[in-house]
Amino acid sequence: MKPSGSVEELCRGCAEVINRAELQKKLAAGRPLRVKLGVDPTAPDIHFGHTVSLQKLRQFQDLGHQAVLIIGDFTAMIGDPSGRSATRPQLTHDEVLANAKTYQEQAFKVLDPGRTEVVFNGEWFKKMNFTDVIRLNSRVTLQQMLQREDFRERMDKAQPIRAHEVQYPIMQGWDSVMIKADVELGGTDQLFNIMVGRDLQKEEGQEAQVAMMLPILEGLDGSQKMSKSLGNAVGVNEAPGEMFGKVMSVSDDLMARWYTLLLGRELDKSAHPMAAKKELARALVGRFHSADAGARALEEFEKRFSGRDLENAELPAFRPAVPLIDVITAGVEAYTQCFGQTKSRGDVRRLVTQGSIQWRGEKVTDPKAMLDLSQAGILRLDKTRAVRVG
Repeated sequence: MKPSGSVEELCRGCAEVINRAELQKKLAAGRPLRVKLGVDPTAPDIHFGHTVSLQKLRQFQDLGHQAVLIIGDFTAMIGDPSGRSATRPQLTHDEVLANAKTYQEQAFKVLDPGRTEVVFNGEWFKKMNFTDVIRLNSRVTLQQMLQREDFRERMDKAQPIRAHEVQYPIMQGWDSVMIKADVELGGTDQLFNIMVGRDLQKEEGQEAQVAMMLPILEGLDGSQKMSKSLGNAVGVNEAPGEMFGKVMSVSDDLMARWYTLLLGRELDKSAHPMAAKKELARALVGRFHSADAGARALEEFEKRFSGRDLENAELPAFRPAVPLIDVITAGVEAYTQCFGQTKSRGDVRRLVTQGSIQWRGEKVTDPKAMLDLSQAGILRLDKTRAVRVG
């Protein structure tokens, strides 16, 4: 297949590209570009947030370019410090390899496996001796590494930065040298790491990779980056009914963003919010399972929540302790038809402060309260409406 694609087509949906002129030059060469996406299997599951970059990589594949999926079996033992306010827990190599097995399987829900080059960065890092590590570290300065916003914030707050964390962007950059990447994809929080790769490639006499930054997908809470560790993620391998229910729990504002980032289309603003959310949930279940699974999940949802009695309704699973406001908002948004109108977070706060909310039979009046969801319970929204959570 002859490689194709215009700069405008490939950059559509990107938050930032460094830079378009370089991408145009690479495309004009008429050869398949080597497009890199690195993933660290720090957990066994891929979630919707990962698929934003995977979908862009699939776009390059469909245009005849070479997808290179780097499984960071060595970088995952450090853990990417991007956007982190604390050091990540360290994993053993065996733990990372176990996670990597499911990562590849799930990534191929989006990518074409026949046109994907899968590489483990342990292939080169495990061959390095300490002299090689010293030489690689000599390529960058400590001042460069500490320019990272997340590192600066931790220093300002007197929070520790472990020496091994400083290695991460150097290792990610070296991955680009080893696979001779033409383009690297990543979330906007990856810009620093990808730019290190550009610098190292230039030092090695290679043409610098183009940095294509994709927007960060917010999780179910609507505010923080989707993350399994934060409990706000939807995994691509989750059962159709569970996936459908979680999508139905998102706010209307987040729904519009998910339409753009996950479906690649704009939300029809004339559509009723509940109808639009059902379509989003159906389409996403269909993408990661099948069209029939999406249709069945929609049918089951409508059977369960067509009436006004919510006593036996269940919200999607949350992490053991979550803000009360998030849980109530999810319930209100997910089952709007039971209320007859959409309620804002401000409306939800007023429900709390006026004493309408009960959790396991006890009134809750603090909007900042955290709910312990380690065990299921009934969250009563008023005298007639309640949801089962957990």
